[in-house]
Amino acid sequence: MDSQHWRAVIAAAQAGDRRALDELVEGWLPLVYNIVGRALNGHADVDDVVQETMLRAVGNLGSLRDPDSFRSWLVAIAMRQIRDRARRRTPDRLEEAAASDFAELTVLRLQLEGQRREVAEAVRWLDDEDRHLLSLWWLEVAGELTRRELAAAVGITRQHAAVRVQRMKERLETSRGIVRALDGACPDLREMTGRWNGRPDSVWRKRLARHLRGCGYCGGTREAVVPAERLLVGIALVPLPVGFTLSLALGGKTAAAATSAATSAGWSAKLLGALTKPAVAMTAGATIVAGGAYVVTQPPDAPPPRAAVTPTATPGSAPPRTFAPPAPAPTSSPAATKKADPYGTVVDAVDRAPDPNARPAALPRRPESGITSTGGPKAVMQHRGDRVTLTGRGYVLVRWQISPGSRPGALVMPSWTGLKGRLFHVASGGSRRMDDPLPGAPNGYATGMGGPGIGYAVLPPGTQQMWQNEYFYVDGTVTLTQNERGCDYGLIVFPTNRDAVVEDIGQGPPQGAIRYGLVRDTGTDSAPVPQYVTRATPADPATVPQRSRV
Repeated sequence: MDSQHWRAVIAAAQAGDRRALDELVEGWLPLVYNIVGRALNGHADVDDVVQETMLRAVGNLGSLRDPDSFRSWLVAIAMRQIRDRARRRTPDRLEEAAASDFAELTVLRLQLEGQRREVAEAVRWLDDEDRHLLSLWWLEVAGELTRRELAAAVGITRQHAAVRVQRMKERLETSRGIVRALDGACPDLREMTGRWNGRPDSVWRKRLARHLRGCGYCGGTREAVVPAERLLVGIALVPLPVGFTLSLALGGKTAAAATSAATSAGWSAKLLGALTKPAVAMTAGATIVAGGAYVVTQPPDAPPPRAAVTPTATPGSAPPRTFAPPAPAPTSSPAATKKADPYGTVVDAVDRAPDPNARPAALPRRPESGITSTGGPKAVMQHRGDRVTLTGRGYVLVRWQISPGSRPGALVMPSWTGLKGRLFHVASGGSRRMDDPLPGAPNGYATGMGGPGIGYAVLPPGTQQMWQNEYFYVDGTVTLTQNERGCDYGLIVFPTNRDAVVEDIGQGPPQGAIRYGLVRDTGTDSAPVPQYVTRATPADPATVPQRSRV
């Protein structure tokens, strides 16, 4: 809406119009949520800081003299609450985990890919002060704030703001390089990060930055690096996520006291209804609660979203639906069994590498409502026993990194355990199989599996050769465990989507790849399932039978 409309709404709210107050809270909550969420990277305190910001804004609305300055005034309140929260943090809370990583929400909810995704993930590597500033600069380049409002929110001059933003951008670019390098296959970097716990921090940012400056492998890039501000222009606000809760309890007062305080502040009866509840869940595409005011954003007959899944459906994909276990296989007659094999009878088998110039078949379209991962948007599993649980309906990328240079020998394959629902192996990509010759391979490597100079990674007999990128489709819940015991290897697990799979497997020799990818999905239950999968949860996942049936 234009500024003239908001001037009218603010003036009406100041005059006691409760419907105008409702509209004001509803309209500006997404901006506050994005500022606080990105500044705190989705920390559990986001709910409290957003709540306190909106309460202070409503309580002090009468003191606002110029309605045209409402946005900068509101942003300044949010930044003060963020700084106050930082001062209140006690040592025992410094290591508290994020409630829902905001970088992950940004990637999944806005369906960011390529360098836009890289920028969002690089935010994790910034210090608190830089992340607070970036929460405003991100919205500035996206057209939601002006530089004047950014400077006012931080409490500095525009000239000083320009210097601060430039320094933050330099550290953001360093962090982008780190994200890019960690996605690569540099053997030296792999060895260096063997001691890393997978959590971004300033110490490891400096170590990895030093490595990048001196490494020819990591220093190169396959594509021109686009400036961050060009990537962020036009990006919408991140929608309020599934599971986000806002409870306006007015500082822990009783319901009666909260109602009394809210009435004196001018809150409407519609807002008061939510104040007396301990929490009101807000689900994307369902009901959004804005300080008690609520807006229905999906038709009443639309299917309810799954609370455990962050929706990431791609345009044109089938609509999300509530997960139901697969129907049992027909058993009425032998003929019925022959017509359709029950799920899980087709298991991955050894195959030959296709011709490098053989283009992949069309990838069937399966429903996507999104995948949540206990490892976040990028789970790095480098040691035996590392695991990640995947839940929802959608695609998952498992990227292989084998390092026989550190320790060659027999490779104990990763396993999928505790399966509930279905799991398919749908495609292979990454431009090569791991046993493809590597042109100009350094340090004794001949293929991704090693070479005469360093030794080879050896697969168990009868095991299918991996590609750099292996894609799976999950419809339910399953846990992937890294079972490294012989040869040194690592896995990086990304929730992804069908469009990204198609783009990857379509890269072939004309684009400098060794070979095109391969589609394995038949679009039915006859698609292959991984060799090492079980519905059981064994004490040692490495014991899952290779030819398991599910």
